[in-house]
Amino acid sequence: MDLQTLLFTFFGGLGIFLYGIKSMGDGLQKVAGDRLRDLLDRFTTRPIMGVLTGVVVTGLLQSSSGTTVLTIGLVTAGFMTLRQAIGVIMGANIGTTVTAFIIGINISDYALPILALGAFLIFFFKNHKVNNFGQVFFGFGALFFGLNLMGDAMKPLRGAQTFTDLMLNLGDNPILGVAVGTVFTVIVQSSSASIALLQTLYDQGAINLNAALPILFGDNIGTTITAVLASIGASIAARRAALTHVLFNVIGTILVMILIVPFTHLIEYFQASLDLNPKMTIAFAHGTFNVSNTIIQFPFIAGLAWIVTKLVPGEETAIENRPIHLGEQFIRQSPSVALGQGKKEVLRMAELTDKGMEEVGHYFKTQGKKHRDLLPQVEDALNNLDKKITEYLIQISYHSLSDQDLHSHHALMNTVINLERIGDHIENIMELVDHQINQKVKFSETALGDLDEMFDLTVSTLRQAITALETNDIGQAKAVLEKEKLIDKMERDLRKKHIVRLNENQCSGTAGILYVDIVSNLERIGDHAVNIADGVLGEE
Repeated sequence: MDLQTLLFTFFGGLGIFLYGIKSMGDGLQKVAGDRLRDLLDRFTTRPIMGVLTGVVVTGLLQSSSGTTVLTIGLVTAGFMTLRQAIGVIMGANIGTTVTAFIIGINISDYALPILALGAFLIFFFKNHKVNNFGQVFFGFGALFFGLNLMGDAMKPLRGAQTFTDLMLNLGDNPILGVAVGTVFTVIVQSSSASIALLQTLYDQGAINLNAALPILFGDNIGTTITAVLASIGASIAARRAALTHVLFNVIGTILVMILIVPFTHLIEYFQASLDLNPKMTIAFAHGTFNVSNTIIQFPFIAGLAWIVTKLVPGEETAIENRPIHLGEQFIRQSPSVALGQGKKEVLRMAELTDKGMEEVGHYFKTQGKKHRDLLPQVEDALNNLDKKITEYLIQISYHSLSDQDLHSHHALMNTVINLERIGDHIENIMELVDHQINQKVKFSETALGDLDEMFDLTVSTLRQAITALETNDIGQAKAVLEKEKLIDKMERDLRKKHIVRLNENQCSGTAGILYVDIVSNLERIGDHAVNIADGVLGEE
């Protein structure tokens, strides 16, 4: 095999392998009902549950980097604390060994039939569930087919003196082996691919165990680069979570390198006593390393959190997504007290909505990134609180309530619905500003001044509605109705002004569309503020 064919075969096989991993992970995620984010959110309250959840999610995603990136997203959105994230990251390192064990089964001869089965399920059935299973099989087959191609490309290396000398050097210098594994995994962005290649080399006898193990440990360090890249520009908590992933694997590698001789003997014992094939031997080494690393470092989760907090200083700005005032014990003790707790949480949701309005207003005026980064957190928090508060209020409604409590219950349910809708309009405005920035659309000074005025009036109206709800003030609620009339009038006036500017060629058609859409969303926010005030007014 000439050099060109060897390179083409290797990199083509690597590409097919990486696509197979992704396809299998995507298919498994769809088969699982795409509820992985919810799984991470619900079952990570305790560190041990976080570890187990990390194992399961990574087994489904077929990527520890994917799980870590998903975890960083949840930390950024405020759904998960740093300590919870550390548990999930530990579990992800164990879960990623699944791929190595799958490869260790060594069914490469059946790669093409499995690929064909996957393609058949994808193209000859209209049922989405069957298609998802087809994607899993197609990815599974592509994984082994790509591995076969890489193996074919690596076979000639066994006879190359330069490669043989390099492998001997790696065996004599374990630190160099760690560096090689780290760099290669950083380049291909997949520890599964680099470990699969290592399994193939060891299976072909091109590398011995003494050289293979340090490379394996380096692969575990290299895989952390994906999480580091995902955390660039993210919140402080997200950067801390990514750094935890790096520290966890680096500390584990240092520990096992100190004990490299007994660790190597342990793997040789497994290979002999369990009659493992070479690929499965590397899988066992990978699994043993990650499970041991997790067991050793698990008791020190608080210490890891403290270290990364010192290394990445600063005050965290993540918004708390979970309810802080609700509890089933209140419902059991007194539905009236529970209703009071529900009102506190609704008012906290209202404060978040007000913050969202403030941030989107600043984003529109300054186009600042820090304001843009907070808005998705606000939207996630509002959606989560909408769900949790509504469930809580429904539980309260099953109990006997006084007429006054019934009125309050109705007002709170009404308010939650309207606050969540306001959150949707805030998100709409954010996306319109995104579009304005991406398309380099400019508004005239007159248009900007008018929009600033409408933003201020809308924010003022919403705040007065929240105050009316908090104090149960009828006068404040009636004032909201009057302000909303001003918003409606302003919307009509601004539309007329917009038409005049278009006729006089003072603004472009794209600017006009964005302008009208922003005005329309602000007017709808005013309507929802009135709905909140109506809940306070009740029958009046």
